[in-house]
Amino acid sequence: MAYAVVAHYRCAPADEAAVRAALLKAREATRAEPANQLYEVHAVAEQPGGFLLYERYDDVAGFDAHKAAPHFKEQIIETVWPLLTDRSVTFAEVL
Repeated sequence: MAYAVVAHYRCAPADEAAVRAALLKAREATRAEPANQLYEVHAVAEQPGGFLLYERYDDVAGFDAHKAAPHFKEQIIETVWPLLTDRSVTFAEVL
């Protein structure tokens, strides 16, 4: 069963360009992962510094492989997360 991840990120407006660039770079690498079905990055309307990510993987193992990828560490853990003021993530099974 496919596995979905919806992440809401918020950063200071001054960090928005850096977060956007890192998310778009991560998007390209993630889309090349064998278990990735979809990885979309959205800027939240009328919320400076707000981002919404929608990700879909073949299964939980595919998402776990994504989290273990070097680009996840470099772009998300080391670049994006330190700049965030708020982060929430929802995990779901696709019906």
